Formats: sequence, structure tokens, C-alpha cells
Amino acid sequence: MHITLIAGARPNFMKVAPIIKVIKQKQQEGADIRYSLVHTGQHYDKNMSDTFFDELGIPQPDVNLGCGGGSQAEQTAAIMVAFERYLQEHPTDLVLVVGDVTSTMACSIVSKKLNTKVAHVEAGIRSWDLTMPEEINRMVTDCLADFYFTTSEVANRNLRNSGVAENRICFVGNVMIDTLLQNRARFRKTDLFTDLGLQEKRYIVLTLHRPANVDEAEKLKALMNEIVSNVNGEPVVFPIHPRTARIFRELGIKADNLHIVEPMGYLEFNYLVERCRAVITDSGGITEETTVMGVPCITLRDNTERPETCTIGTNELIGTNPQNIAPALNTLYAGNWKKGAIPPLWDGHAAERIVEILLKILA
Repeated sequence: MHITLIAGARPNFMKVAPIIKVIKQKQQEGADIRYSLVHTGQHYDKNMSDTFFDELGIPQPDVNLGCGGGSQAEQTAAIMVAFERYLQEHPTDLVLVVGDVTSTMACSIVSKKLNTKVAHVEAGIRSWDLTMPEEINRMVTDCLADFYFTTSEVANRNLRNSGVAENRICFVGNVMIDTLLQNRARFRKTDLFTDLGLQEKRYIVLTLHRPANVDEAEKLKALMNEIVSNVNGEPVVFPIHPRTARIFRELGIKADNLHIVEPMGYLEFNYLVERCRAVITDSGGITEETTVMGVPCITLRDNTERPETCTIGTNELIGTNPQNIAPALNTLYAGNWKKGAIPPLWDGHAAERIVEILLKILA
């Protein structure tokens, strides 16, 4: 049995790492399972991709398709052309895609047109917001997949409601949390912790990259001003996404407690997150990690494809209106933030369940 794994962007690497680890374990036990790892090259900044292979123990990919840059359409087309050529030259029993990035959708389309089975890890999650490119990627991928590996009962229900047969839905848990728990003891203290004089539970971690928050200069400036003005003077550490950095430089936003830093590796970033007072973000994956680590999370979005981080975990959606930031931070500093719990099957064994199921269905 041969499985081709697709990784294209930073979150993908965290999701394929535990799957590869389990496949190697099964190989040592004598199972008939092999894999190839295809890096589409969608993220090409070293801190956004290459370091993850080193930190998470992922073998170097069998191929890097080199499809970074360009518009959404250009990148989708480039990945499809390159992956079609690769898949024709390297047939496989199944293509496994993860998450919801451009690579996920593009490689799913190519696979199905070449009559190759597709499994989608993190299937069924929905924001119901079609202004998000990721939502379109998720919907298209789930229209094409043969097997659906899900993180929650909400995702299961979304798939059932769209007509997916029950026997194709596999509730396995969250591979992002597999990676988190496997590496938690390895989180690495960054020099920033000392250089900035950070103290545990007395600083904020900030990440922003979504168009609704960063594409309009005045909106971004208003968000930043509200954040730095309402954290009681505590440091705000902002590992800035390359996309955000281009816009941010033009605004000239400065504050004594605002620290703009380069994108960080997985181990260093999560060291910061685990020890901070709270995270302010518009990411999806970070809300999962903060839920498991018990860290308060304030999400600057109007919707989320991961509602269990709000209904069960430590996350709260406050929308994108800058005026909502001060009340949320007042709740935080008053010590009234919810404690949260860990969603079912977010236990570090999702990849084991995935590989066991693949061994059965592809036998």
C-alpha cells in the first residue's frame, strides 16, 4: 500500500508529522505501508516552512513542486500542473491531504481527475463564510474526498448534512494536538524571552494575517491601538506574518510595549504561547493549541470553523470591530476568563487512528 502525503503551508507540516511517525512505526511492525511526501512549495519563507521539517522530525520531502507566490488562481494552477505531472509519474493508492490551504484543494482535484482515492484530514469543518479562501478550499475538497477524518462531532454533522455516507466519516480527533502533545516537553525558550524581559503570564502574544484585519490600513491601525492601549502596559509580542509585515511597515505603528518579531519556529512559538497571559489572534489552528494548553484566546473574527474551541475550550470570538477589544481585555485582566476543557479525542492519538483505518480500508 502506498500513500502520498501533501504538505504545502505551515499548518500542514504540523498535521502530517504525526501521521508519518505512525506510518514508520507500522513499517517497523511489518505492515505493508509506504509513503511519499510532496511539498508543493506554497509557503516558501524559511521560517514559515523549512524549519518545521527540522523541528518536528519530518523527513525531507520526496519532491518540492516549488509553487510559491502568485495570486490564488495562479498558485492553484501552478500546483495542479506540477502535481498532475508528479502523480502521473508516481502513481499511488491514495492521496492524503490535510487542512484547508490552496494545496489541499488543488491536489484533491488533480487526484480525482486521475482516478486516485483522496482522504481528507480535518474534513467537515466549516465557517460558512465564503469570503474566506479556506472555506472554498474545504468545501471543494470535501466534495471530492473518498474518506473523511474529522476532529469533532460538529464536523461529522456538517458532512452528514451535505450527504456524505456515515461509513465514510471517521471521527479520529485532532492531529494538530498530536503534534502539540508529542513536542510539548521540547518547547524551546527563545532569546526574546530574556531580551524583552518577559515574565510568565504577564505578556500577550499576538498574531494577525487575515485580510479582514490587515488589508485596510486604518482598520489595522485601530486594532493595534486598541490592543496596546488595553493590556495594562504589558508587553505585546507580535511574530509578524510576511503578508502582514508589508502593510504594517507603511503604518508606522509604534508603542513602548509592542514588540514586532520575525516568524518563529514551532517549538519557540509554543513556548511563548504556553507561558503568556493570553493570545490575541485571527488564526484557526492557534485556537486549538491554546484550548489544550489552557491559555485564554481572544479571536478577532466574526466566525470560526472550530466552534468547539469556543463551546468547550478557552477561545472567544469577539469579531473584527476594534471597539470589542477593550471589553474582552477587561474581562481577562479581571480574572474572569473561562477555564475551558479539552474536546473529545484531542488526546494525542489521532494519527494512530487514521493509519489504522487506512490499513483496513486499503488492504
